[in-house]
Amino acid sequence: MSKVIIIGAGGVGSVVAHKCAQLDSVFTDILLASRTESKCKAIAEQLPRPIRTAQVDADNVAELTALLEAEKPELVINVALPYQDLSIMDACLAAGVHYLDTANYEPLDTAKFEYKWQWAYQEHFQQAGLTALLGSGFDPGATNMFTAYLAKHYFDEIEELDIIDVNGGDHGYPFATNFNPEINIREVSAECRHYENGEFVTTPPMSKMARFSCPEEVGDYNIYRLYHEELESLSKHFPSLKRAQFWMSFGDSYLKHLEVLKNVGMTGIEPVDYNGQEIVPIQFLAKLLPDPSTLGPRTKGKTCIGTVVRGKKDGQEKVMYLYNICDHEACYAEVQSQAISYTTGVPAMIGAKMILEGHWKRPGVWNMEQCDPDPFMADMNAYGLPWKVVELDPSFRLDVQKGEDL
Repeated sequence: MSKVIIIGAGGVGSVVAHKCAQLDSVFTDILLASRTESKCKAIAEQLPRPIRTAQVDADNVAELTALLEAEKPELVINVALPYQDLSIMDACLAAGVHYLDTANYEPLDTAKFEYKWQWAYQEHFQQAGLTALLGSGFDPGATNMFTAYLAKHYFDEIEELDIIDVNGGDHGYPFATNFNPEINIREVSAECRHYENGEFVTTPPMSKMARFSCPEEVGDYNIYRLYHEELESLSKHFPSLKRAQFWMSFGDSYLKHLEVLKNVGMTGIEPVDYNGQEIVPIQFLAKLLPDPSTLGPRTKGKTCIGTVVRGKKDGQEKVMYLYNICDHEACYAEVQSQAISYTTGVPAMIGAKMILEGHWKRPGVWNMEQCDPDPFMADMNAYGLPWKVVELDPSFRLDVQKGEDL
């Protein structure tokens, strides 16, 4: 049906390549490109069918545009770093190619991510007749779809949203991150923002904690309130929301290591002079930590990610919980990756499928929840991320406690 170019050869890029290669009727020609082509070739060797590889610097708009013009793909699947979103969008506009990513743009020199830079491309993509789909990962991505699906099928109006991301996996390291270390640490160290009564409220990072019991015997976990980008788009596109929060689980060892690293300056993003050479502490730290793409064979346990939505149906208050549980070892058996990369890569493939099949192909820049959730949710069940929805007692509330500021 279509040629696609996947940009990025990390853990998520590997999963996207595996899942696209499984659907040869949709993804008829796949090119995997990265700054380091040897990583692309290593992934290609794992796949059940041949794909092509290329070297490209995604920060270089002219170089990337030349590749797109030569290859003429229908779609670029961007699973590179968030810093590169705008340069890849620019190249797609120049070459006339549809665009998809899994995380919103973040300036390299500022620990702040928001959609304003990409939303500003709306008119450009409309005029070019091109589709740009933002945040087609799990969170953001599947969690946006979970919210939209519940709003469509279970509520007349939604009022409160809690996105809960629990990783019950164990990789055996005292400290490691399940996706790009620099992005992960910047994300969890940033000031928390949650949406309440029409505005975003800022609090210290991880200064609110709750205890959450996951279904299906995944376990009980401490979850901490963070800011996550889908809160910005969901609060915009569901104006009836009175409160929206994002929660993520962390183990004691991770939190203690992060606290020490922050205290000694290793999570800093400003360059420092070391023997006459400028280095960025967090980038140096990332080089010392285990590569997330190598965690697959040693990670055991499950993830449990979902949304709790409170709202009204026929005048009555109700609370619904929609979630997915994913097994790390099962993911590795299928695509040689742990579940964090898997849960991001599969929705990227499905989002691409939605565009290529015409379900979500319309000119402009769109967040996931602006699209019909039904075909996406059906494909989640079909391609490795089955979900369940249960009704909770209206008395359900996360037991919010005071946590320790990092």
